Amino acid sequence: MAKFVLALDEGTTASTALVVLPDLTVAGRASNEIPQIYPAPGMVEHSPDAIWEATMTSARQAMAAAGVDGRDCVAIGITNQRETTILWDRKTGEPRYNAVVWQDRRTAGLCEELKAQGLEAMVRERTGLVLDPYFSGTKVRWLLDNVASLRQDAEAGKVCFGTVDSFLIWRLSGGKAHTSDVSNASRTLLFSLETLQFDEDLLDALKVPRAVLPEVVPSAGVVARTAGLSFLPDGVPIAGVAGDQQAALFGQTCFAAGQSKCTYGTGAFLLVNTGPVIARSRHGLLSTVAWKVQDQTCYAIEGSAFIAGAAVQWLRDGLGLIRKAAEVEALAASVPDSGGVVFVPALAGLGAPYWRPDARGAVFGISRGTTAAHLARAVLDGIAFEVADLVDAMGKDLGSAVAELRVDGGACANNLLMQMQADVAGIPVVRPQNVETTAMGAAMLAGLGVGLWDLALLSQMVAIDRVFSPNTSEAERGRLVRGYRDAVRRVIS
Repeated sequence: MAKFVLALDEGTTASTALVVLPDLTVAGRASNEIPQIYPAPGMVEHSPDAIWEATMTSARQAMAAAGVDGRDCVAIGITNQRETTILWDRKTGEPRYNAVVWQDRRTAGLCEELKAQGLEAMVRERTGLVLDPYFSGTKVRWLLDNVASLRQDAEAGKVCFGTVDSFLIWRLSGGKAHTSDVSNASRTLLFSLETLQFDEDLLDALKVPRAVLPEVVPSAGVVARTAGLSFLPDGVPIAGVAGDQQAALFGQTCFAAGQSKCTYGTGAFLLVNTGPVIARSRHGLLSTVAWKVQDQTCYAIEGSAFIAGAAVQWLRDGLGLIRKAAEVEALAASVPDSGGVVFVPALAGLGAPYWRPDARGAVFGISRGTTAAHLARAVLDGIAFEVADLVDAMGKDLGSAVAELRVDGGACANNLLMQMQADVAGIPVVRPQNVETTAMGAAMLAGLGVGLWDLALLSQMVAIDRVFSPNTSEAERGRLVRGYRDAVRRVIS
């Protein structure tokens, strides 16, 4: 039987598994949805047990589709929705509450309290992040303050905290490993970019006991081994771990400083590799750990837009304008432009570079002649515009314009959106043949962790599908961008 790497991609809406062969061929794939739980407006949760069930099901189905046996699995790679927060019982492994998802905004008030206490500058300096409900730290604080007996048990060492990677490693290892890689740890509001350790001052500020924290480990290398699973034998090394956006950066082989990618999933996330340098953003972006490989830590600047594919889901589920997400391209392409309609995709607040959790989505310029096609076009425009804002901010931080944008994620299959992106960002957009680079990045890290590949070999193994070149004049691009930014100002004013 063929040797393979099993990549587990724990997204916001689904758990996906890939069987990846040594030549990076995907021999089997399976995906299972994760139910979304909305307890109240602004709150988003997942059942940790549902995440685990979807993981196991997807792994079994992917291996069955590939016709491989678990005994030939040489490594497991994990990538995950990053800031989503889980607390579970250290003895039984049972969740103490639902996972609080990265999109959840319930801690907006707490973030404002922390800002009022003058903590924002320290948080920014040490973590590279901003005080926003997006990140894990305030979610942990909320759980400890609001779930009966949880804080008491946490302080007694009876509770584990982790992002989804930690929870899966715990389950895969039969409860023997409580770890998180540096890229996920850097998204918690509790982790110092310089020391690569959890920071005592931050733990005190957010009232998070050290006893709940995972051990922080590199992104490539054996961190645990499987034990007690029904779908894999004992002893398979878990050898690659990274947050989903960092894994996508790795999967796009952006190994050199200055290379950038944007992933279009539920949200849109633009990262540029800054090498061993912690680049401090002055334009509303984030500094983060990209990965730690072979004792070398690589950093990145990130721009996070909370709504991308979710806006198309809104057209489908909320408005009923399309039956399937894939139909949006044909509908939007049926008109030459948006007919003056401008959509601001702030359906879950505005992320970078504005950081306004109170903002709400808006549609401007509707007239009697506006059709469903114009609205669909405006939604795609809005996604492209928000990413163009991130490209512009990133260029200012770097001191030079971004040269090209490598793209991945489900929405990058939309040719109209990718051409819009090239037009309004004013740079080439490069799409690989395999757009599941998040899962592929996890596989690459895992293979690297067990010596299956090296960086030089990996950099030669990703094939390009298509390059979208800008075909709009600078004057027209400027007019379009100014129109979108004017609409954003109306939303946040």
